[in-house]
Amino acid sequence: MPGTVSCIDGNTFIVSDPSGDVDAAPATPVGLFTADTRYLSRWILTINGERMTALSVDDSQYFEVAFFLVPGGQVDYVQADVSAIRRRRIGPELTESLTVFNYGDTDVELDVRLEVAADFADIFDIKFDVREKVGSHYVQVEADELRLGYRRGTYQREVCVTASEPAAIDSSGMRFRLRLPPGEHWSTQLRATMRAPRSDGRDWRDAVRALRPDESTLPDTLREWIATAPQLDTDNTALQQVYHRSLVDLAALRFAPLSLGGATVPAAGLPWFMTLFGRDSLLTCLQTLHVTPSMTPPTLRILGLLQGVRTDETLDEDPGRIPHELRYGESAAFEEQPHSPYYGTVDASPLFVILLDEYERWTGDRALVMELEKEARAALDWIDQYADLTSTGYVWYETRNRRAGLENQCWKDSWDSISYADGRLPGFPRATCEVQGYAYDAKIRAARLARTFWDDPAFADRLEREAAVLKDRFNQDFWLDDRGYYAIALDHDGTPCDALSSNIGHLLWSGIVPPDRAPQVVEHLMGPALYSGWGVRTLAEGQSRYNPLGYHNGTVWPFDNSFIAWGLRRYGFAAEAGRIAHGIIDAATYFHGRLPEAFGGFDRLTTRYPVRYPTAGSPQAWSSGASLLLIRTMLGMDPHEGHLVVEPALPPGYGRIALLDIPGRWGKVDAFARHRPVRPPTEDSGPYPTPVLE
Repeated sequence: MPGTVSCIDGNTFIVSDPSGDVDAAPATPVGLFTADTRYLSRWILTINGERMTALSVDDSQYFEVAFFLVPGGQVDYVQADVSAIRRRRIGPELTESLTVFNYGDTDVELDVRLEVAADFADIFDIKFDVREKVGSHYVQVEADELRLGYRRGTYQREVCVTASEPAAIDSSGMRFRLRLPPGEHWSTQLRATMRAPRSDGRDWRDAVRALRPDESTLPDTLREWIATAPQLDTDNTALQQVYHRSLVDLAALRFAPLSLGGATVPAAGLPWFMTLFGRDSLLTCLQTLHVTPSMTPPTLRILGLLQGVRTDETLDEDPGRIPHELRYGESAAFEEQPHSPYYGTVDASPLFVILLDEYERWTGDRALVMELEKEARAALDWIDQYADLTSTGYVWYETRNRRAGLENQCWKDSWDSISYADGRLPGFPRATCEVQGYAYDAKIRAARLARTFWDDPAFADRLEREAAVLKDRFNQDFWLDDRGYYAIALDHDGTPCDALSSNIGHLLWSGIVPPDRAPQVVEHLMGPALYSGWGVRTLAEGQSRYNPLGYHNGTVWPFDNSFIAWGLRRYGFAAEAGRIAHGIIDAATYFHGRLPEAFGGFDRLTTRYPVRYPTAGSPQAWSSGASLLLIRTMLGMDPHEGHLVVEPALPPGYGRIALLDIPGRWGKVDAFARHRPVRPPTEDSGPYPTPVLE
């Protein structure tokens, strides 16, 4: 969100304006949040009645931020005798150190005021602009504490605000009156403590605090996180910047579900998705196995623990289905939103199996494969028994919750993201192309697990037969021979939806594309309709619903491009994978090294810089993971028979890359690469030049 500053730790975060103030407007995710609830909607500092202006902001650490302030809102700086510093930190609570300075030559009388309010809005209330609360708010003013609360039956939330210095406290904040001599300063420590009292008198957040590090240890945990990851040595400053930023953001997005006893999993992203998402968390783990493999076991375990066990129309739940989203707020507690958890995702179940296999290939962790055998088999059963809604052998989706369920249950889950080239929307159920690729890949990988670990060769043989049949059928029904690419989806009656989209790149990653068709797919992916110069657009220019600022209809998504690049390397298109990596990493430099959820799909020659998407989440887990997967792609890293194979192909502008201490079943190894010229094409090589690999 342009013009805002975030401070984040786990699923607790605060989003403010550039001066550190919180003044929440309707439908705007600004404030102090935890567990899908906004605990502070107003947190405004004034000195002698004037708001403050930031001269500088230091947000280099994800869990803390410092604002250097002067009074007033002048566009041009006027010398100020009085200035202030707000040092804010997110840990188990929000703490803010406020220091006021007098650099004048006379005493000054100061009226320092902090305005405080809490609307306790649910994240979905904010997203859908619901302003009326069912429960009631209350305020308790004590001599040393301001307590704001909300109660709806047994559901209760509170925030308690205190200061280390004496203050006059009222129902809307606290005031400090002071006389400050020349050259002196005054400080106070502000604290906002979030509570979730239960009917038995205990506080639900006590269990959360016990699993999270104390705020004083956060710098140490970040240093340990970065030190444990492989070290990147490269002469490309943009890549170095985005790699470090991605590691820091992934650390910020870790949170600890209560059921895992302190183990952390990646939350999807700020501000709307600070919770566990099946698809997002699984794909993030796939992107980061070579850098931060520790996120994968707890992610698989929590998703396995939440795996569907019954048929539930409201939650879109089926036996074996991996959940889409887990929420903790008021609307989930009172079942006003089906997110406790909600199962409306069609791809998380095959991705669960894919990640389990890929994790074992990297780490050799046989124990986890055995531990989650039942859950993996159940996910495969869901593909065959519950996902094939038309008995045609494909994975289809259609929500059963007409009031609040997701219409589109693929990764492009906005309402208009799946269409025909002329803009028509297909009916339901729908079967998107990339999910069929995931299902194919899941069966191939599960066959390896069944034969190698589960001692079930008959099951392995069956899975391989089913995968072969699926591949043949898919290439008959989805392939548009007159266009040279795959349909984005099948309509309910089996008619191919002929829109040209980035989904076809995921098919390369899954391996469902025959080698003789890959060049045509790649030609479309890298052609001007889809490739913007920064990355592959979600929908091709020229399609009826194309809009370079359409959420899934023309924007560029870094995560999407990272998997497309991975697929390109799988089929031998190293130069094209390098072009995507180069474009995405270049784009990151315009976002201070942090790749957002999405950015505009405008042609690079038109804008000369990537255009910010107005409501893009940032940081976003799978966007942070994108740079890490692109590094793997450029280095050509793949585990093979217990060893790490490295076949690098660097794009122009990348002189050398060294990734040191890559963890895996091999212990820790290094991967090195330096750029080599691309061989000119020959009559036999086709239109795609092949880089000389070192």
